[in-house]
Amino acid sequence: MGGSRDRASDEHTVRRFDHELQDLSALVMRMGGLVEEQIGAAMRALRAEDPEQAREVIARDHVVNFMQVQADEQIVNLLALRQPMGRDLRMIMSLGKTVTDLERVGDEAERIARMTIHIYNTPALVPAPRLLRDTGSMSRLAVAMLRDALDALARLDVAQALAIARRDAELDAEFQAALRRLATFILEDPRNVGHTINATFILKSLERIGDHAKNIAEYVVYLVKGKDVRHVSPESLGRDLLESRA
Repeated sequence: MGGSRDRASDEHTVRRFDHELQDLSALVMRMGGLVEEQIGAAMRALRAEDPEQAREVIARDHVVNFMQVQADEQIVNLLALRQPMGRDLRMIMSLGKTVTDLERVGDEAERIARMTIHIYNTPALVPAPRLLRDTGSMSRLAVAMLRDALDALARLDVAQALAIARRDAELDAEFQAALRRLATFILEDPRNVGHTINATFILKSLERIGDHAKNIAEYVVYLVKGKDVRHVSPESLGRDLLESRA
């Protein structure tokens, strides 16, 4: 009789742990959706030359921060009360790191919004459209990387995660090309210096969003395969990683 009660208690504990882990995963995905919306709203404000819309992005950043606090509390409780091991521990660690990256993505969206206010607060001094033309393509790539990284995390898709890590090089190349174009604008007219600096800050925020998406993709590899690939070049990630077992 006592053994039956012990088994029932163990099963209840496992079910409760699984439920708490699912709650944490759902919170992380909601946070990811929110920061994606923040990036989109910040870029729409930039394209519309709308400081008021940019201020709305800044005002919502506290929601992202609150979700980070909630997730951190859940992670601490799971670690302290459940003492997970193996893949469960890797899952909690990966979700915790993802939360940190998502909060930083939110910071980059807020920074783009602040730069929009700075640029368009004085209508008489707005930059020529060509100075900001690269922000559109870079934002689309960065957001796609973030969305795919979160999808890979939700589905534990290592192949997709590795593809995202490789796409980061494409975003870096776009960033470098954009900087070269901005440099030519300064040479053409030194009065473009101020606006060029502003554009550079926005482009750098988009490049960092891609970096955070790559980080999340690397956590997926760690979670599923138990391998830390943060300092491994995408070119050296061979087929053996996809075929190996954690």
